[in-house]
Amino acid sequence: MQRGALLDAARTLLSEGGTEALTFPALAERTGLARSSVYEYFRSRAAVVEELCAVDFPVWAAEVEAAMERAGTPEAKIEAYVRRQLALVGDRRHRAVVAISAGELDAGAREKIRAAHGGLIAMIVEALATLGHDQPRLAAMLLQGVVDAAVRRIELGAAENPDEITEAAVGMVLRGVRG
Repeated sequence: MQRGALLDAARTLLSEGGTEALTFPALAERTGLARSSVYEYFRSRAAVVEELCAVDFPVWAAEVEAAMERAGTPEAKIEAYVRRQLALVGDRRHRAVVAISAGELDAGAREKIRAAHGGLIAMIVEALATLGHDQPRLAAMLLQGVVDAAVRRIELGAAENPDEITEAAVGMVLRGVRG
């Protein structure tokens, strides 16, 4: 229960104030715990983020997968894959995970995050293979690069609104996968 409250407080802090806001005193204040108690659960800010990734990423991936399952054609699955990821950008689970830089995580945490992203990319490989791509894994990684660029653009609060960024990304991806 305490661990869940700490993770929820960490999500809020990261969403509201970014990396600088995630401190153990702030976590203690948000949860009503003593600062020393926070250290009983997590050894560092990176450990908090690592656990957020472990808890939140599977939920996020399941939402993307569910959107893809509702789509009928390979192209519709690809569109759902892009749209759902970009729709989740505003979700505080996603905002919390991306708020802290990978440089603050140890090698093991970075590898877990890479593996989770690999699972996300694997979801789209079959649709790309069905469309006839010779190298569907490579195409999936490049497709994810477009999604990642759109995510960064949305997070930066770019001049374009998120819907325009989403439409541009979907259009670019679909034109690209059609060849």
